[in-house]
Amino acid sequence: MLRADELIVVHHDDTLTRFTDVRYTLSRRGLRLVLAGGEEIAFAHHDVLTTHTRLAAGPGDRRAAYAVAG
Repeated sequence: MLRADELIVVHHDDTLTRFTDVRYTLSRRGLRLVLAGGEEIAFAHHDVLTTHTRLAAGPGDRRAAYAVAG
């Protein structure tokens, strides 16, 4: 599973859902999340348009790393 400090899910109806401190898997089946507290959330493949993730910057690095998938 991938990890993100912040994950933004863009849905096909143009709504956004934000999660923090999350582990996730994005596949043909959809998006599966595991939140920091252990709660699992799944989105069907037809509901997710794209995702944006933000990882914490490393020591001494003031830039945050962004990735786009989908």
